[in-house]
Amino acid sequence: MNLEKLKRAEEFFMTRYPNGFSHPDMLAIGKKHKMDRMISLSQECFAKKNFRDTADIIESMIKIVSRSSMVSVFEKPKFRDFANSLEPKHKNAITSGLKEQLHGDEQKGFEKILEIMKIGKMAKWSLISICPVYFRPQDEVFVKPTTAKNAIIHFELTGLIYKPQPSWEFYKDFRCIINDMKTKVDPLLSPNNAAFTGFLMMSMAALESSEY
Repeated sequence: MNLEKLKRAEEFFMTRYPNGFSHPDMLAIGKKHKMDRMISLSQECFAKKNFRDTADIIESMIKIVSRSSMVSVFEKPKFRDFANSLEPKHKNAITSGLKEQLHGDEQKGFEKILEIMKIGKMAKWSLISICPVYFRPQDEVFVKPTTAKNAIIHFELTGLIYKPQPSWEFYKDFRCIINDMKTKVDPLLSPNNAAFTGFLMMSMAALESSEY
């Protein structure tokens, strides 16, 4: 990781937006994302006790994806149709995978979900990382392909190789690096991990266009 570039990004962002994500402009953007509401909804829907009912979990997954501002409008209806059309055994498998991912063996859960997503060619980074980042917003990460690829290059994140096909190995390593990067800058830049990667995205774009 190039710490000098990260500190430069911090300086840019905090100069433009004093108090980081507490700045009025950032609060306005935050309202559009409805992050607090989505976190509460996810934590309520995916409480461990709810996994007894597969149909409810499938419906909750569709609800989270459909309401998320971070998922492409093109992917939302595709995921809804895909989830609803799954055979019962596959609905049970994806529900079991999400339970593992959120409440048990994360790798096992991630890979189980991934295998089901492949059935309908729905193995997308956004879809496989959206529920965890709302459920544990301070620990998990939302993998937006363009942001991940640009961050690897811009901040010289050695050892990370982005691939369109989701994998546990990349997710685990990317999450570890993001959580480490947070500790190097002002906490006001990371009210949650989705906001922190948003800070990276915004600062990279500005710095690379020589606005600062």
